[in-house]
Amino acid sequence: MEKLSVPSHITSNGSVSVDSGHVRLNELGYKQELKRDLSMLSNFAFSFSIISVLTGITTLYNTGLNFGGPISLVYGWLIAGAFTLFVGSSMAEICSSYPTSGGLYYWSAKLAGPKWAPFASWMTGWFNIVGQWAVTTSVDFSLAQMIQVIILLSTGGKNGGGYEASKYVVIAFHGGILLLHAIINSLPISILSFFGQLAAAWNLVGVMVLMILIPSVSTERASAKFVFTHFNSDNGDGINSKVYIFVLGLLMSQYTLTGYDASAHMTEETKNADRNGPKGIISAIGISIIFGWGYILGITFAVTSIPNLLSEDNDAGGYAIAEIFYLAFKNRFGSGVGGIVCLGVVAVAIFFCGMSSVTSNSRMAYAFSRDGAMPFSSFWHEVNSQDIPINAVWLSAFISFCMALTYLGSAVAFQAMVSIATIGLYIAYALPIFFRVTLARKSFIPGPFNLGRYGIVVGWIAVLWVATISVLFSLPVAYPITSDTLNYTPVAVCGLLILTVSAWIFSARHWFKGPITNIAS
Repeated sequence: MEKLSVPSHITSNGSVSVDSGHVRLNELGYKQELKRDLSMLSNFAFSFSIISVLTGITTLYNTGLNFGGPISLVYGWLIAGAFTLFVGSSMAEICSSYPTSGGLYYWSAKLAGPKWAPFASWMTGWFNIVGQWAVTTSVDFSLAQMIQVIILLSTGGKNGGGYEASKYVVIAFHGGILLLHAIINSLPISILSFFGQLAAAWNLVGVMVLMILIPSVSTERASAKFVFTHFNSDNGDGINSKVYIFVLGLLMSQYTLTGYDASAHMTEETKNADRNGPKGIISAIGISIIFGWGYILGITFAVTSIPNLLSEDNDAGGYAIAEIFYLAFKNRFGSGVGGIVCLGVVAVAIFFCGMSSVTSNSRMAYAFSRDGAMPFSSFWHEVNSQDIPINAVWLSAFISFCMALTYLGSAVAFQAMVSIATIGLYIAYALPIFFRVTLARKSFIPGPFNLGRYGIVVGWIAVLWVATISVLFSLPVAYPITSDTLNYTPVAVCGLLILTVSAWIFSARHWFKGPITNIAS
């Protein structure tokens, strides 16, 4: 494999210091087209707000409760978090060497070697960008559902004649949210940076307030024995194996701990990106694990009846955390208004999560089209006078809206679509790591952040974990298996695989050559 020159991580031009990320970008063959204005804190904030423990845990808490309950929630989070750190550490090491907005697909091209670079780049890029669009779809759709639940509870709850929005109203909410996200992402990067830091602060403070407030307000609290040792095997889905149930409960944790590739996609706008990009990835994962576990513990101490929380006949219509918040205040003060306000705190966090997700999507689309991989690439690659890839921003919002329209036809089809958000994205994470520990094992030149002699071991653990969860999350989630209970995740992922490989065989292999430099060597 061809070796690149050793990165110039610290460069000076006379007495004026030159940004090391800018220098490295030029070494990799790219012009500086986006405004490099983000600090390490801002870079971290984008990934942290996309991971958004308030978003993932709140929206999928039902899954954890149903499959294993407290045991799956409390310990599954730590297990998924530990292995996610392995994945993130390997990605951070590669990011340090190749700090470009293309991120994963660019890494795959460089690590797979000249012969395999175009195909490796093509596959990684499409799994990455479709996975990202699926993330935005699921995040903004979960906010639309949260708004629907807030309205339901505010108008009396399901048992008090509250307003239940139709699926068409929920889709309208979803479209409105995406429109706002596209408008915000059309603003200058300095304003986006402010929103990103505000989002990170909101998530941190929100978690700390809710993890203390909810169990404190609750008139009935679970015992420590229940929180740390109770296993719920009564899932009503015909599954009796405790190991199987626990594995299905892991989905909540692994779904939440995604999206940290945003730090890589923002590197061309981050100062000293060869150092700060990797720091953004690792810190976003690490801090999310700590605060997420605290949030899970705090909420689970307010759980007293799992069947009641999961029942579609409760006031929140079966939305477990909404019911927990609502009952905590209603039982204490005679009114659930305080619980609705707490749901509002979560809703704002989800809004920020979707906002940052569109930011990350647009940078990936910008970079992928810069290398000619997308239809009408020259159009999506355009940047406006404020150095924002404006067309890529609106493309990302539009596609995320179209993906959500499947919900109008079938809830099953929608679930298959958003399942790509976890498995599809993690496959894109694992591919460059796999090339790093195989084809580029001896030729990889690390940047200033590196894992040293542990890089190969950490990389293999990361790859094996992704392979494991790809199989586990494709297993049936209910028996007997019918068209309504079938897990369509493998269908969706295999469908994406067939489409990308077919496009490669019949068309792209003739013209897509992988990342294209846009400055002279």
